[in-house]
Amino acid sequence: MDLILTTFGTYLHRQGEMFVVKVKDQKQDVSARKVRSILITTGASLSTDAIQLAVEKNIDIVFLDQVGQPYGRVWHGRPGSTTEIRREQLRLADTDKGLSLALGWMLRKLDNQVDFLRGARQRRTRLSAQLTEKVVAMETLRASLADVSGELDEVRGTIMGLEGRAGRTYWEAVNLLLPDKFQFKARSRNPAKDEFNCLLNYAYGVLYGTVERACVLAGLDPYVGFIHTDHYQKKSLVFDLIECYRIWADETVVGLFAARKVNQEMFDALKNGFTLNKQGKAVLMERFGAHLDESIRYRNRNIKRRDTVQLDCHRMANDWIGRAGSEND
Repeated sequence: MDLILTTFGTYLHRQGEMFVVKVKDQKQDVSARKVRSILITTGASLSTDAIQLAVEKNIDIVFLDQVGQPYGRVWHGRPGSTTEIRREQLRLADTDKGLSLALGWMLRKLDNQVDFLRGARQRRTRLSAQLTEKVVAMETLRASLADVSGELDEVRGTIMGLEGRAGRTYWEAVNLLLPDKFQFKARSRNPAKDEFNCLLNYAYGVLYGTVERACVLAGLDPYVGFIHTDHYQKKSLVFDLIECYRIWADETVVGLFAARKVNQEMFDALKNGFTLNKQGKAVLMERFGAHLDESIRYRNRNIKRRDTVQLDCHRMANDWIGRAGSEND
């Protein structure tokens, strides 16, 4: 489970092998064995003993800003694997295999989006014609993306351009699935201009933390990317890999609107947008956590949806250094 601290003034400390969460006069004991991550979204205090317990149990402590983006975390300080993986990661960025990896992540993203829209089309028959138009347009762009070849540095712009066009088409389709009063003009960030983007941005922020954790534990360098170019303090590989998993956030947020679980009380208005308040975070994280913890069939095994990220990262790292797993991995 993720231990999420959302109440201002929360105090987290340790008692034996338990985390003790204290909010005013209320206390909750949580076994460290049940905790995967500790997410802190507001002003809270942590004892050094609680931090030590988290480090001992390989539980990462993640600090999230008001839009859900991780701005800091506490790690155990031990490398996930050998430096051989990171050397190979740097080498692959300039090879045909690097281009193949980059295209694979983008194609997986588009496939997920098309599958999502096809499923929505079956449930929303009145939107069948409009959604079909969007699906066909995205399939055309996907075919163009699959045909890209050349040096990664030379075709990076082409890849990003096709992905951008597909993205605009996709969001136009998603907008059709929302109640009229919650429909949005375009994707917006920092801050979100509407309620939909506010929820989506926060879910993406949590997902960034999940992907970064999987990279580090697998021995991958989060800062060495393939599609997203290297910039100082930019976790380029995380930005690359998250494309494969964004659909989980999309499914969750659209599902909240479809189930009529979203209301204006979940948001606080800013001068130029919206932010998710404590109530909104609780609603989103309960639904998103349940979705990530759902058991699915993946690579011939039953596994939690969130754990497929770790499986993918380990599989990729092992492949890079010639340690390919079994056919079931």
